[in-house]
Amino acid sequence: MEVLRAVNVAAVIPARWASARLPGKPLADIHGKPMIAHVYERVARHAGLRAVIVATDDERIAAAVRAVGGRAAMTSPSCASGTDRVAEVAAGLDAELIVNVQGDEPLFDARMLDDALAPFARDPQLRFGTLRAAIADDAEVFDPNCVKVVVDAAGCAIYFSRAPIPYARDAIETRDGGLAFRAGAARPAFWKHLGLYVYRRDFLLEYASWPPSPLERIEKLEQLRALERGVKIACPPTPHATISVDTPADLEAVRRLMAP
Repeated sequence: MEVLRAVNVAAVIPARWASARLPGKPLADIHGKPMIAHVYERVARHAGLRAVIVATDDERIAAAVRAVGGRAAMTSPSCASGTDRVAEVAAGLDAELIVNVQGDEPLFDARMLDDALAPFARDPQLRFGTLRAAIADDAEVFDPNCVKVVVDAAGCAIYFSRAPIPYARDAIETRDGGLAFRAGAARPAFWKHLGLYVYRRDFLLEYASWPPSPLERIEKLEQLRALERGVKIACPPTPHATISVDTPADLEAVRRLMAP
């Protein structure tokens, strides 16, 4: 891809031991290899990256990365988020673009990176980008663990939410204590936000220094911190959606999909 030939791009993969729903998930076994090793190897397949680094505060995770020939950087235990962890590593890099790939994406497809970088090739002033994928499963629309995004005509994010946005008033009803689509109603398109981010390095360092914003605190979504400050976030579509491992059920689904 042209943008990769023109600039120095590094990928940083934040990974921490603590997880409310799946403690120690970076080391969860997937067919004889820890999840973080699968993520590292898949990201490292992209030939255009100058560096791929796992950012962690846990030596067990770092050791698992080194065991497959990867590079790990120890970060401060005081990092409040994955973005803070990525920024701490990025501060010591000379890359122009920093890619943040979540450490719970063992099905990561390197083509997702091409899709996320494309807007940066078109707009040299762009500072922040991410990805979206079409939601086919109605259950995901109403699942708060599936983050939804709405975009403007230029494909930039207007808002991210755990709620079903856009709220299709004429198509959604309350049923059995929850939300569901009315039978026969026209269902609008819904987009799932994928946890891959691209930043200009200088912007990332600034962004990580900002305090959490009001909407970020409400939704528990970091990217809202940038939107609330008026930062444009490119959000192109990709057909290469993956499964993030957030729960034991997600882990089992990934194991089935990755079965040899």
